[in-house]
Amino acid sequence: MILGITGGTGCGKTTLLSCIQEQGGLVLDCDEVYHDLLKTDRQMLAKIDARFPGTVTEGVLDRKKLGAVVFSDEKALLELNAITHTAVKREIRRRLEEAPSLAAIDAIGLHEGGLAQLCDKTVAVTAPGEDRVRRLMLRDGVPEEYARSRIAAQHPQQWFAERCDYVLENSGSREDFRRKCLAFLRELGIMKA
Repeated sequence: MILGITGGTGCGKTTLLSCIQEQGGLVLDCDEVYHDLLKTDRQMLAKIDARFPGTVTEGVLDRKKLGAVVFSDEKALLELNAITHTAVKREIRRRLEEAPSLAAIDAIGLHEGGLAQLCDKTVAVTAPGEDRVRRLMLRDGVPEEYARSRIAAQHPQQWFAERCDYVLENSGSREDFRRKCLAFLRELGIMKA
């Protein structure tokens, strides 16, 4: 079974993904795949450089500089996604060829990048807005204003919920959400124990 896991930043997708890994599932993190491709896919990096001049120096992407552009300009974010989604989807397909019977694709752009088509089931992870801001600030060490602008640049949570087969709300403690994730995996029949 291939699960597509999506939702905005700071919602807690990592907890669900950890539970899937504990069950022997392969987790494909599209952010990690993207960062790997930034080191190996020169064509993708050249396209980013051409569209967003000054964000690439000596073959290295300045993520904060690029983020400052795309998180404040919806059109720019769509253009960046158009460049990266094709390369990421191609790499995800390649990695799924060797996947065990359980795999999860972690992608905020699961639907926009066409990755949902590769999944048997899709799951939106949602959380209260203030929890997301706090988590993002702690996780990434960014100021509140940057965290809020990053969240505001993403689809509203309802957008994810409407497009997925399942919705898991992360509104309690990490342990509460972990229990909810394990119960969900049990419902799907993919828990080992």
